[in-house]
Amino acid sequence: MRAVTLPAHGGIEVLTLTEIDDPVPGVGEILVRVQGSAMNRADVLQRMGLYPDPVRRAVEIPGIEYAGTVAALGPGVTEWSVGDRVMGIEAGACHAELVVTHARQAMPVPASLDLADAAAVPEVFLTAWDALVVQGGLTSGRWALVHAGASGVGTAAIQIARAIGAHVIVTCSAGKAEACRQLGADLVLERSPSDWLAGVQQARPDGVDVVLDVIGGEETNRNLRAVRREGTIVQVGLMGGGRTEVDLGLLLTKRITWIGTTLRARPLEQKIAICRRFAAEVLPLFDDGRLRPVIDSRFPIDRIGEAHQRIEADANVGKILLEI
Repeated sequence: MRAVTLPAHGGIEVLTLTEIDDPVPGVGEILVRVQGSAMNRADVLQRMGLYPDPVRRAVEIPGIEYAGTVAALGPGVTEWSVGDRVMGIEAGACHAELVVTHARQAMPVPASLDLADAAAVPEVFLTAWDALVVQGGLTSGRWALVHAGASGVGTAAIQIARAIGAHVIVTCSAGKAEACRQLGADLVLERSPSDWLAGVQQARPDGVDVVLDVIGGEETNRNLRAVRREGTIVQVGLMGGGRTEVDLGLLLTKRITWIGTTLRARPLEQKIAICRRFAAEVLPLFDDGRLRPVIDSRFPIDRIGEAHQRIEADANVGKILLEI
């Protein structure tokens, strides 16, 4: 099969399209013929040597989500058949023509979605739903603050909040504000250089219930001021840096819950559990029209370097897809 490999770490020049042996599914696993994958910040960081795949593989292949059809079944698999449309997340190895995944971790592609578009769903919608609803406790009538509202996670978060009857404030660059409004954000604020905190405090003087933050860095203290007493901040990324000076007094006096989370490094059983719950509770919302993947652009796999450049430039609104 063809796969994007990383024989070294560094710039886009290290991305290498290579012919390697086909993977073979083991007990309880399926082999998926990948039609599409997608770009995530994790792929850029892995290429740079800053976010290694937690699974040790003979050949390093980036890519943490896929959509395709079942090509073969490993021993003991009964819930899938060859040819079924599936999608899902993996710790890596999805930027390839074939990928092996646990059968119980794979999810069905909603009937309303083209298989070519389904790769825009797993990572960002799982991340946004897990952060806002499962860990953040967002429910109907409550308010969320979502940073990077035009990113893949941001566009998913806006839709999920609206689908459950919650309200959402987002921050983003000025050029992406209209896209966030069209998705249903109640209030869109320019993240920098404007003072988004003042806008949040004017709209919600007592603070928001949940903050979904992919930025970190200098936004950290403003998040502590923006969240209400006994509210929750869910940290899912550090695009703005992982070190900053923090006013811990706010954390204590406001009794804030601050959660750090990733999907990639979780144990298999935890991934299976969250995927099966997501399939039951969230995937039906695609078929009834309340959720849809937001696709920025598509690149064939042999133009993987251009896809990396686009996400590094923060030029995308929604997902950058890779056609395998």
